[in-house]
Amino acid sequence: MSALSTVVVVTWRGRDHIKACLDALAAQKSPHRTIVVDNASDDGTAELISGHEVVRLPRNRGYAGGLAAVLDRVDTPYVAWLNDDAAPDRSWLAELESALEADPLAAAATSSILLLDGSTQSVGVALTADGHGRDLVLAGREVFGFCGGAALLRTDVLRSVGGVPASFFCYYEDTDTAWRLRLAGHRVISVGPARVRHRHGASTRPGSVLFHRWNERNRLLMLLRCAPAGVAATQLARFLAITVLLPFREDVPDAANFRPGLRARVLGEVVLRLPATLVQRVRITTEVPRRRVWQDWAGR
Repeated sequence: MSALSTVVVVTWRGRDHIKACLDALAAQKSPHRTIVVDNASDDGTAELISGHEVVRLPRNRGYAGGLAAVLDRVDTPYVAWLNDDAAPDRSWLAELESALEADPLAAAATSSILLLDGSTQSVGVALTADGHGRDLVLAGREVFGFCGGAALLRTDVLRSVGGVPASFFCYYEDTDTAWRLRLAGHRVISVGPARVRHRHGASTRPGSVLFHRWNERNRLLMLLRCAPAGVAATQLARFLAITVLLPFREDVPDAANFRPGLRARVLGEVVLRLPATLVQRVRITTEVPRRRVWQDWAGR
């Protein structure tokens, strides 16, 4: 039986966890191709993955950059994104493939991502009223977006909507892609039986300065690329206002994303990228109006 899917696993210093991921992929019921993208690991990861199809990048390009680097190598109808610290159940890929085969209007299928204690991390992504992506722990069949840690997409559709935003480096590449899929008229579905166990935080450190920098920057860039102009402008202005007022507040949360220096850096990066981002915005296919997508999904 020929493979329907290519699973792309992006790793960086994944020596302590990638073997469990690759072993779980080797046990999948559904035949597939696996491509491991090594972001210039220097911890011995290269030796562990040497028996697989590996694309080794000369520098760390992040999760988004790693996915984007090999998209043109994928020759199967579907492409899966899978974190290197995630271990899928044996039927994971087959469940996702069956779901997309049965629903031609769906361009992406998201998994049930479980933490090691058995609790649910994500069964899809919601769009909040202020434009954040938020993991859902309970959902119906259709969701706004997919969690990029374990999802299956139609390869031709992903390419047609602009691929993966490589410059995001890490975080929000999935929600940005879900925006573009929906603007092009496609659906995203949640597939409960497609289960993955995730060692959350093994690859990156949630809550770190870098985590918040990438999250805040990429959310704003995503909105500038995809959301209605009024929404994007409002959220950028709100971010600026909060940043300016932080030194005068006494009740500032103790989190890295409320540090004026980090926020100033985020604003600087967004401003530097603004011309290119607006060009990208114009190029995005909008079969469904941006306002319609926002009205249908924001705050649900």
